Amino acid sequence: MSQENPEHPCLRCGACCAAYRVDFSACELLDEGGTVPMGLAVEVTGSTWRMRGTDHQPVRCAALVGKVGERASCGIYEWRPNPCRELEPGSDACEQARARHGLAPVETGML
Repeated sequence: MSQENPEHPCLRCGACCAAYRVDFSACELLDEGGTVPMGLAVEVTGSTWRMRGTDHQPVRCAALVGKVGERASCGIYEWRPNPCRELEPGSDACEQARARHGLAPVETGML
């Protein structure tokens, strides 16, 4: 996702940030040489951490800024963990998250 393009569908969506639990390796934490801020993560096991808010109901990542489906973005986009980097706009997981929030599929011309 390009944070530079304000028309990119991810900058209006945020559905994935409010649909999935995000677990990642402890090595991705800032204190362990990674980039994810410690204050936005909670320990699951010694080697696994989770983005704060993604294990709550309703799901909402603590790094999500804005309102899902209107104007939303990741507050730590440059420092987000690998599971977030791996979720591609328009992928099955993306479309499932959008459907959970009543959003139409991503228009392929916007990607």
